[in-house]
Amino acid sequence: MTKIPPYLKKGDIIGLTCPAGYMAKEKAQTCIDTLQQWGFEVMVGKTLGSSSDNYFSGTDEERLDELQAMLDDDSIKAILCGRGGYGVGRIIDQLDFSRFKKKPKWIIGYSDITVLHAHIYSNYKIASIHSPMAAAFNDGENEYITSLYKAITGKKARYKCGPHPFNHPGTVTGELVGGNLSLLVHLIGTPSDIKTKNKILFLEDIGEYLYSTDRMLYQLKRSGKLDSLAGLVIGRFTDVKDTERPFGKSVEEVIHDVVKEYEYPTCFNFPVSHDKENYALKVGAIYQLKLGKKMVQLIEQ
Repeated sequence: MTKIPPYLKKGDIIGLTCPAGYMAKEKAQTCIDTLQQWGFEVMVGKTLGSSSDNYFSGTDEERLDELQAMLDDDSIKAILCGRGGYGVGRIIDQLDFSRFKKKPKWIIGYSDITVLHAHIYSNYKIASIHSPMAAAFNDGENEYITSLYKAITGKKARYKCGPHPFNHPGTVTGELVGGNLSLLVHLIGTPSDIKTKNKILFLEDIGEYLYSTDRMLYQLKRSGKLDSLAGLVIGRFTDVKDTERPFGKSVEEVIHDVVKEYEYPTCFNFPVSHDKENYALKVGAIYQLKLGKKMVQLIEQ
C-alpha cells in the first residue's frame, strides 16, 4: 500500500520552490496570498524570482539544495512547486530522500514535476499530488484550485466529467499513477520509471506534434506500460501541433487508435491538463473509475 503523507491543518507551513524552469516572483503572489487566506504559512524559496539569466530558476546546485532543504525541514508540511517546464530530471538522482521517507510530506505540481511524482511513488511508495501550480491561482479561485485545498486537507475527491465517443465503459478500482506523457516516456528505463500493472494510468500533455504523441504512445505500448492496466484516463492534450503535410487524425483519434484494442475502462477528455481544467489527483492513492454512457466518475477511496 502507498503511504499517505499527513494532511495539512491551519497554521502549517507550505514551502514554495522552483526546481525546474524560471518563474517571476510577481506571478506567484496571488498563489502566496491565497495559501495564506486558506490559513497556511508560506516559506518562499530563493529559486522563485531568482537572479538566473537563463531558462532555469537557478543553477542545478541551487535548485537541488533548496528542494533538499525543504524535503529535510520537518516544519514544512508540503512543498508546492512554482512551475514545471524542464529541470527536475537534471537533479533527481542527487536528491536524498532518506529523511523524507521517515517523515513524508506532500509534493505538489504537474508537468515536469511528473518526474518527482513518479520517482517518489516508484521508489518509496509515497503519495504526492498532481495539481495546479502557482500561476494557476492568477485565474482566480475555481473548482480546480479548490480541489488542491481539499486534497491537502484530507477531503476525498469525487470528480465527474461528460461522456466521450471513444470511452470504453466499465468500473474499476486501483492505485492512480501517471502525469505528463512526454515525461513518463522519458523515464522509461530510469530509476524513476513507473510500474503500471493493475494501476489506473492518467495522461496529459501540451504543445506536442501529432506524430510525436503517436510515437510516445507507441513507446508506452511497446514497453508494456499499457498491457495490464486496471483503467486508463486520457486528460486534455492542448496546443497540439501538426506538420505541413497533415498527420491526418485528431489527437483523440491518434490516442484511440493506439489503445482501442484494450478491454479495460478508458476515459477521454478528463479535466487534467496544462490548462485551467486541472483537478488535483493523488498519485499512488486508490480511486474508483466509473464509466457509464452518460457520466464518468473518478472517486477517491
